[in-house]
Amino acid sequence: MGGSVEDRLRDLGYRLGSPPDPLGKYVRCVVSNGLAFTAGHGPFDASGEVKARGQVGGELSLEEGREAARLAAVACLASLKAELGSLERIDRIVKLLGFVNCAPGFSDTSAVIDGASELLTEVLGARGVHARSAIGTTVLPRNIPVEIELIASVGV
Repeated sequence: MGGSVEDRLRDLGYRLGSPPDPLGKYVRCVVSNGLAFTAGHGPFDASGEVKARGQVGGELSLEEGREAARLAAVACLASLKAELGSLERIDRIVKLLGFVNCAPGFSDTSAVIDGASELLTEVLGARGVHARSAIGTTVLPRNIPVEIELIASVGV
């Protein structure tokens, strides 16, 4: 894989901005014992604006949900970069936890969260392959369609 993680993100049409402000009394990322834990991130763009709202399988299509998952993963990467100084310090994404705001009857949560998983693999290569959970729910904060958390192993 050529170029930096940020170069590969740009090649895919994404840009890292400042991490979005927390929506409550917490921080966006904590590093402890060689692991970086992000808080839950929604589909924010580089300016910190929420780019999608609504339930997948209702107001939003599966593909719109997948794009929201990609944006949430990019927002997680922005928080990791702010905390670590460089995304090149990521040794591996260990775990991804994804929540999908589902309309009644929608059960394809795994396909939605695949958007985030695929993006991480595209920009990090083998370092982006991870364990994962994809959970459906009927509501997420501020009616966002997807929320993603990451745990990453980090080097010095």
